[in-house]
Amino acid sequence: MKNILWGIVLVVAGALLGCRAAGLIDSDVIFFDGWWTLFIIVPCAICAITEKGHRVGNLIGLIVGVLLLLSCQDLISFEIFWKLLIPGIIVIIGLSLIFKTIFNQKISADIKKLSSNIDDAEISAVFSGQNIDMKGEKFNGKKVSAVFGGLKLDLREAIIKEDAVIDASAVFGGIDILVPSDINVKIKSSAVFGGVKNNSKASEADEKKPTLYINGSAMFGGIEIK
Repeated sequence: MKNILWGIVLVVAGALLGCRAAGLIDSDVIFFDGWWTLFIIVPCAICAITEKGHRVGNLIGLIVGVLLLLSCQDLISFEIFWKLLIPGIIVIIGLSLIFKTIFNQKISADIKKLSSNIDDAEISAVFSGQNIDMKGEKFNGKKVSAVFGGLKLDLREAIIKEDAVIDASAVFGGIDILVPSDINVKIKSSAVFGGVKNNSKASEADEKKPTLYINGSAMFGGIEIK
């Protein structure tokens, strides 16, 4: 989907430049006042549509781009732009938290039920890097965090026989969670200028297989399941 949207954008851009070179359209059609804001609006719009884990940040970027475009077109003043910017960001963050809470009620209940099984030993990377391989170890759940650092948790050869929860928090850092392909993966996430993304090949619908719940929180950071 993402490649298709970018393909459409490039085709349209190429066609417009070609028409301009052929003298079929004026330069003002392409290089209108505030045309540069499209470099903010288009990427943020495409990512907001295609990347679930990064929607809040991309929506904020989209609003900033649109308000800048309206300002350049003299439809709103830059003074109003600055007045609307912060309230707009706050509203988007608030709405995202509301909708995520509503749609994740079932997952939240499951996570709460399984949280008591989480291993008490938290894994953290603070201004550093951690590479944890749980090969051959029984996995019942874990708390992991990365603050201005990077953490990699490898569960591909861990023993996962029952449902388990990973509480993951990334603040100005990144967390990679490598999971086996013979489990289900379900995600509950909250992100501010960050994202939680599932790129794993794990299944999502086989009730016979154990489910790994990722309770992810990212602020200016990212959590990726591979």
